[in-house]
Amino acid sequence: QVQLVESGGGLVQPGGSLRLSCAASGHTSSTYTMGWFRQAPGKERDFVAAITWSGSSTSYADSVKGRFAISRDNAKNTVYLHMIILEPEDTAVYYCAAGPQMYIATANRESRYTYWGQGTQVTVSS
Repeated sequence: QVQLVESGGGLVQPGGSLRLSCAASGHTSSTYTMGWFRQAPGKERDFVAAITWSGSSTSYADSVKGRFAISRDNAKNTVYLHMIILEPEDTAVYYCAAGPQMYIATANRESRYTYWGQGTQVTVSS
């Protein structure tokens, strides 16, 4: 079993920045691919970004390319989502997820992930 604990959510103005953190504990593996998903009220949970176990490959949803960046620190068992330029449309609950080693081309599929965090609220408003 793997436990994922998220932190870093909050309220920011448009154009502002936040960094989300996801700390993994339990029976972790260096081969896990880590991903971020988000869900706005009344909408489906959508893919945001993913990073492979080595950190050599990343994937982003078109809506966040150039504005968000994902990274990981395997020594700390932590993955980060750097939300550099936030827009009101980014308002959602953000979820961290972990799954077995996978090709980056499939890392945008929710079904590929085994473990999920509890979610953290991000609100972008003036």
